[in-house]
Amino acid sequence: MSTALEITASALEARLRERLQPSRLEVLDESAQHAGHAGSNGRGAGTHFRVRVASPLFTGLRHVGRHRLVYDALQEFMAAGVHALAIETLD
Repeated sequence: MSTALEITASALEARLRERLQPSRLEVLDESAQHAGHAGSNGRGAGTHFRVRVASPLFTGLRHVGRHRLVYDALQEFMAAGVHALAIETLD
């Protein structure tokens, strides 16, 4: 029996903490700001997120490599309905 994936800022944050061991992390659900736009689910939550993250795993990686690590960590959420993910990687 499978359970539905909960798509919340706290669920994304937990996954990123598990996978990236961040030294700094902020996950914001900005879905309400995108009501009526493409990808909106009509609930005002769970579709548009902003991630600000610093991780020791980013050392030596360029912008694209850092973003790839974040996308890879959140792939399951993307497949389950996250429409937009704004990523800010920090040193």
